[in-house]
This record gives sequence, C-alpha cells and structure tokens, in this order.
Amino acid sequence: MFISMKAFHPLQIRVVKMNRPFISLCPEITRAHALTLMNWLEDERVTCYLSDSRHVSRSIEQAIDRTQLPILTHLFNRGGRFFMAYDRHDAPVGFVRLVKTGSNCEIVLVIGDSDKWGRNLGARTIREGMKLAFLDMRAEKLIAKIHPDNSRSLKAFLRSGFMLESETPTLKSLSMTEERYLQFLREGAGGDSSRIYITEIDKARLYGLIALEQGSAVVELEHELERAIVVKPQQVACNVITMNSRALLQLDDEELEVALVYPEDADSNAGKHSVSSDIGAAILGYQEGDAIDWRISDRTRRIEIKKVLYQPEAAGDFHL
Repeated sequence: MFISMKAFHPLQIRVVKMNRPFISLCPEITRAHALTLMNWLEDERVTCYLSDSRHVSRSIEQAIDRTQLPILTHLFNRGGRFFMAYDRHDAPVGFVRLVKTGSNCEIVLVIGDSDKWGRNLGARTIREGMKLAFLDMRAEKLIAKIHPDNSRSLKAFLRSGFMLESETPTLKSLSMTEERYLQFLREGAGGDSSRIYITEIDKARLYGLIALEQGSAVVELEHELERAIVVKPQQVACNVITMNSRALLQLDDEELEVALVYPEDADSNAGKHSVSSDIGAAILGYQEGDAIDWRISDRTRRIEIKKVLYQPEAAGDFHL
C-alpha cells in the first residue's frame, strides 16, 4: 500500500477483490436458528471435537421446549455471549460463544455447515470473534482450547495470530493478547481486504466519540480506526472519504449520495449519515473504486465507492 499526496489517475483506481471470505456475527437467536444448531450438533464431524456437544444440544432442546417465543437470545446468553455466524449471502454457517472470566475471555467456535468447510470461513469467524472480545467486551486475553487432533481449527487459530500457551495430551490452549491483537491490526495483518486512510485530526476526534457512543457500529468504527493508515490532513489523497466528505455510493443495486458526518449533524433523510451508523462506519477511509461487504440493517450489503464529490481537505476546509 502507498500514501499519495495527489489524486490517483483513473487507470490507477483500485478495486477490492470480493473473493475473500466474509463473516458477520449477529447476537439475535431465533427458534429457527436453534433448530439449525441442533441439526449441526447431530453431525459427528461437527461434534467430534466438542467436549460439551451433548450438553449444548440438550440445552438447546430445553430452550425450545421451555418457551414459544420466536426470539431466544436471552436463553443462549446465559453464562456468556452467543452469536450466529453468517456468510456473505446471509446464510447461517456456524456460531461463536464468548465467555469472559475476569480479564480473560474464552472463545468456542464452530462452522456447523459442513458444505462450507475449506473456504477459510473459520479464520474469518475467528477475526470477528476477536473484534468483539477485545473491542466490545474489553478482554485482555482471548483463549481457545482445542483438541490436538483438530488440525483444521489449530491451523485457523495459528494463522490468525494465536500462540500456543500450554498443552496436554488431550488439549491445546492457544491465546491472543489485546496488545498483540492491536499490533496485528495496525500492521495490516488482520486479514482485511484493504487498508484505509484517516487523517490525524479525524482520528483524534473519533476516539473521543468512541468513549461516549455505544453499539455494534461503534465497535466496527474502533476496529477501522485501529487498522487505518494515519496521514496528515494535507497529505490525504483527494479521493478518500474523510469526515464531512460527500460521496456517491452504489449500495447493491441502489445509487445514493451520502455525507459522512458526526452524530450531532446526522440526518439520514437528508443523506447525512453518522460515522457511528452502519453506513458511516463502513465507508470511512475508503476511496474511489473500493468495494466492500458490510452488514447494514441486519443484512449484508455490497458498497462501492463510485466517486468522492467533496472532501474538506481537498477543498482546503481544514477547520471541518
């Protein structure tokens, strides 16, 4: 990657390749999800390395029988936080459970749809789990306990930066620290499809915002800030979306003009999207020609940056 002080020539516009695996983790668990989980846990290939698979399956069955409510999230979050893993097509492919004890957090991860094995979805799911553990739950260390024969999981966690902490004949304990995770993000080793750019001033202001705001979009925003390449306002390329920029986007089949603003200036009806909203957190730091997958309003959307119509830094409006 490089940092340019001038606009890119049209022939140099980069397009992010979309063949990388995409996973989003969603906390809402429905009865349909519970039934899907039970089907996965009946597959011995899925459960052979899960020490508590029978207990989990029995708990799910009891949860379904106990209530007729369509949403079962509260039942699955007892003793930890439970997330369904969705692929780019919004199909459930697995689950993640995060259990925090003190400053440490343990991750249990399963790709239950065996038809999707071998597509690196596990590694992508691990990265999403790390994002939640460190940036939302504020864990200092994330631990994965894996059976020694589970070579697929071991490789996925090691590729994601986990290190072997201890082992017995029946269990390997791997860990990732918060410090190491943030270092990975800043070095661009987090497996993201493209680096993004942010000015020093915008980053400082947005860190102040993060301290006050809450929600899944804020977690995504902090993740983007941690992995961004930081540049001086005078050096940011003029086709990068900075704060208070206006851009023309392609959102799936819909073309729309948006302004990226701070929460107090947001007005979605006027096309002014807060940086702490799904769309706002998604487009910050990207540039013309970039295309990304992002979960917006409970479904995955493809966003393409068609054109940056106005950028404060390019216009000399450094006070914005």
